[in-house]
Amino acid sequence: MAVRIRMKKIGRKHRPFYRICVMDSRVHREGMAIEEVGWYDTSVADKSKRVSVKLDRVDYWLSVGASMSDRVATLVKKVKTNRFGVAAAPPPMLAPKVPAPPAAPEAEGEAPAETPAE
Repeated sequence: MAVRIRMKKIGRKHRPFYRICVMDSRVHREGMAIEEVGWYDTSVADKSKRVSVKLDRVDYWLSVGASMSDRVATLVKKVKTNRFGVAAAPPPMLAPKVPAPPAAPEAEGEAPAETPAE
């Protein structure tokens, strides 16, 4: 049996919440897990509190031959090194655009004014 440590999505639409699970690689995404070793909540503002992982259980499963998905490997690496980064500052606000003044309507029958040639 090929065992992987990957995320299982359990949140609702537009509000994802993931459990980090040890699963058979042939089981679908929301299938039965062998063991749940953590969670990942994308809606938490503080990046260091978005993820919780039982590192001792992850190390055990890696020692018996499990492999991690790319995303879980990134999360575990960030938890171990405690390097989550900081959120980027929002761009500065720009002044609102001033609309162009409306063009004056030309009177009927008059030719448009010509500019003198130099």
